[in-house]
Parts: sequence; structure tokens; C-alpha cells
Amino acid sequence: MSPVQHPVSGPALAFDLAQEVRTVHEQLATTSRSARTLVKNGPLRVTLMGIAAGGEVASHSADGPITVQVLEGAIEFEANGKSWPLAAGSLFALDTGIVHRVRAPEGGVFLLTVAVAPAR
Repeated sequence: MSPVQHPVSGPALAFDLAQEVRTVHEQLATTSRSARTLVKNGPLRVTLMGIAAGGEVASHSADGPITVQVLEGAIEFEANGKSWPLAAGSLFALDTGIVHRVRAPEGGVFLLTVAVAPAR
């Protein structure tokens, strides 16, 4: 995965998502998973993720609530013993701390947004 080549925080950020998705596809030619941080500003994290056909993100949990917006292809989101098939155009939300995993039998690209809980 290539290092971030753009600012990830600041008062205003703009991205060409089509170009970012092309970069993810280039990375997926040599790896099963790609993650490009777009925003890391205070409690907000936005990451463009790509999973090659047959790939997955292993079980884990997040430190804040998340949303997943599928941009291309399809993914299977699993949590709490349930599975949600999500195709391009789908939006899924999950509460803080729930163990989940993502599979992409045919490949998929999605935006992951996490609102990280403030440190106590």
C-alpha cells in the first residue's frame, strides 16, 4: 500500500473519488486489500478500502460507530451472527465495539467512516 500523498486533516479537504478508486484498483493488482486514508481529523476517520475477489478483512472491532458505503462491486458484512450482502450504492451502519468482518467474494470498493470516541 502506498503512503498517503495528500493532507488528511485541515479546515477543508476535497478528493477526486474516481481517481482515488483508480489508485485502489492499481494497488489491488498486487495485493488482496488496499486502504487509503482520506480524512483523519479529530474524531473523524474516512478510509477508502478495496478488497480483491476472494479477499477479506479479519474479525475486529472499531473504537467508534462506523458507516460503510459501497462504491463498486459488493461485499458481505458480518456481525453479531448475521450477514448483510451489500452491493454498490448500499450504506450500512454499525455501533461502537461490535466485532465484525468483511468478505468480498467478487471484489468491492467502499468508504469506511469511523467516528472515534474521545479519550477519557
